[in-house]
Amino acid sequence: MFDWLKSYMPRGLYGRAALILLLPVVTLQLVVSVVFVQRHFEGVSSQMSRELAREIRLVLAEPELAARLELEVSDVAAMPEVDERRWYDFSGLVVARTLRDAVPGVDRILLPDDFTVTLYLREGDRIVEIGFPRRRASPTNAHQLFVNMMVFGVVMTLIAFLYLRNQLRPITRLAAAAEAFGRGRSVPYSPAGAVEVRAAGSAFLDMRNRIERHIEQRTLMLSGVSHDLRTPLTRLRLGISMLDDEDREPLERDVEDMQGLIDAFLDFARGDSQSGEAEPVDPAEFLRHIAEDAQRAGRAVVLREVEGSGEVMLKPGAMRRALENLVGNAVRHGTRCEVSVALTERSLRFRVEDNGPGIAPEQRGDALRPFVRLDPARNQDKGSGVGLGLAIAADVARAHGGILRLGKSDALGGLRADIVIAR
Repeated sequence: MFDWLKSYMPRGLYGRAALILLLPVVTLQLVVSVVFVQRHFEGVSSQMSRELAREIRLVLAEPELAARLELEVSDVAAMPEVDERRWYDFSGLVVARTLRDAVPGVDRILLPDDFTVTLYLREGDRIVEIGFPRRRASPTNAHQLFVNMMVFGVVMTLIAFLYLRNQLRPITRLAAAAEAFGRGRSVPYSPAGAVEVRAAGSAFLDMRNRIERHIEQRTLMLSGVSHDLRTPLTRLRLGISMLDDEDREPLERDVEDMQGLIDAFLDFARGDSQSGEAEPVDPAEFLRHIAEDAQRAGRAVVLREVEGSGEVMLKPGAMRRALENLVGNAVRHGTRCEVSVALTERSLRFRVEDNGPGIAPEQRGDALRPFVRLDPARNQDKGSGVGLGLAIAADVARAHGGILRLGKSDALGGLRADIVIAR
């Protein structure tokens, strides 16, 4: 039932904390102000005005008592046409209403400031002007309560916000460290703050250390496997080199294919997307170099569109590998490939399109899984591969905090692969 409020609520932690602090303080001040004005201030003003009305009636009956009661009474020829009161003088409303009800013949009431009140009464053809200090009709300096409430409310809110900011800072540091680790970077972090935040920080450090230790052990293990696999391949090359040309060439191609498959598998298993440090990269120049390298290799690759300008933190080696895999798949299964890049304030998007057969929507999720070949859309007759190109690209995108999306190319009709990274 409160879903409609979500669009109006602050999204950040500091904004929500400020709302939690300010809402009770403002509400309390409003409630206290209303109660004070209605129950106390209006009551006191009404009581003082009634006492003053009795004195005015007594002076009208016995004018010689005016000086002793501090009332200035005089006859005048005319009275003002309208009453006078400042729009924010709420106590003046109570004073005017009480005097009109308690003193007969009151026509005009002037309350020009906080110091004087003037009444005009009509007694037959006689117009009487009665003046007296404002302090006799309503309490003075009533605004001091509101001023004190506002000042101390602001001061206490600032103190509470500073304290709360110190409590929230460890949470934001933990979130930044977790986000950086999700993007493949390991930033310095030490648990701080409340006991619960320290426990969450310690759990994050333990998890990060276990993952890094697992990656390191896997890399060492696969380095040994790589050496063991390349040794027999080298012996095969030496043995094949002594055969006749007619028998040697097909076997050499098979060995090269085996070498390429082993390299692709080891690169994926080692997690090359996690290697290297992120550095500022101009996406437009980066993609232009990749397209030029592909063109020099004889591939029909065209840089179609560049939107936006600036630099983004990327791992150049890993991102180049991902884009080259996408370009390689595009030219392998199609005759034309177009690449583009779009950089906005919120995201970076690399796009690779081809005019090949594409991938059916129901198969696009499977296409991102390792060692998956999609036939007949993507078959081995189009070139060597073990189904790791899209998987590696997706792994690289995730390492940068992004995603690899597959779709249909509107321009070429084939596959469209987008690497989208949030900035």
